[in-house]
Amino acid sequence: MGILSRSLKDKDSESTSKINREVSIYEENQLLKASLGYMRAELSKFKELPLLVCEIKSLYNEGKAIIRVPNGNLFLVNVAGNLKLEITDTVVVEQKSLTIVEKLEKTKSFDVENFVIINKPNILYEKIGGLDEQINEIREVVELPLLKPELFLQMGIVPPKGILLYGPPGTGKTLLAKAVATSTNSTFIELVASELVQKFIGEGAKLVKSIFELARERAPAIIFIDEIDALAAERVDLATSGEREVNRTFMQLLTEIDGFNDLSDVKVIGATNRVDILDPAILRPGRFDRLIEVPLPEKKGRETIFGIHMKNMPLHKIDFDSILTKTDNFSGAEIKAVCTEAGYFAIRENRKKVKTEDFLAAIDKLTINEEESPLEMYG
Repeated sequence: MGILSRSLKDKDSESTSKINREVSIYEENQLLKASLGYMRAELSKFKELPLLVCEIKSLYNEGKAIIRVPNGNLFLVNVAGNLKLEITDTVVVEQKSLTIVEKLEKTKSFDVENFVIINKPNILYEKIGGLDEQINEIREVVELPLLKPELFLQMGIVPPKGILLYGPPGTGKTLLAKAVATSTNSTFIELVASELVQKFIGEGAKLVKSIFELARERAPAIIFIDEIDALAAERVDLATSGEREVNRTFMQLLTEIDGFNDLSDVKVIGATNRVDILDPAILRPGRFDRLIEVPLPEKKGRETIFGIHMKNMPLHKIDFDSILTKTDNFSGAEIKAVCTEAGYFAIRENRKKVKTEDFLAAIDKLTINEEESPLEMYG
């Protein structure tokens, strides 16, 4: 019995071992099959020809459409299957026959956020010195329509769609725009006009359209276009291809402004230091209705600006009169630079307080070898 029992156990062990080997081989075989299938699928991807991305321009019966290919040419092509297409849809087509095989989801022509700065500013009017008149005017023109549109409905008047801030550099045009965005809790979309001019035909106009669509999505919003003269300079008859593209982008900007509802939650603020070269079309009523000059601060304004920037500085016996006298024709940005440089003079001498001499030395340092600025050019 013992021998028979051992023989049976050996057979069972051998059978179990064989089954385990077969299971292992089967699992390995399945894994290899899966790997082979994956590799074949990947290999087929490498063999497939890429599809072209095109735009629908017109639709016809019997499954035909006119498409615009990336190089700008138009083709009449077939539509595969039962695709539901609309004009301006983005589709993919087969390279050889240009047959439309798939419709893509609508996306923005540009990743707009790569071109603009979008934020919620935290600039208070109290942080802006010497511009009380300009603050009052911008509040009437921009803030009031956004916060109390019912007042304009009651009066039966239409508030301006946009305003233009003009004046020398560094006088606070951007600060004014950010302050009104803060007071209205609006999304602030900031860009430089030169960024709207793109390399290829029509790209700049598409970018302008996308920016205004973004503003409507994030309303209430303020679009701030700095150095708008780069885009809206007066047009000339003899224009190069580059200037024609600038004009196309400019016309799209005018179209977007004209397309606003009178009491919409989107306002446009432009800024320039060359108002004299702007195209009259941008300044006509219904576009940039209000022109607000932002000049260099007078003595009282400079005193207020110094007070804002000196507020947290440790001071010792400051002679304001001598400082204000030496900063005639200084802009707000230059006054801020003077305060910063005065602090550096104190730090270099290991002092804990800033003296009048530090401010005077800072003024001398900033004005030394400085050529006269053509301030009269701002208009």
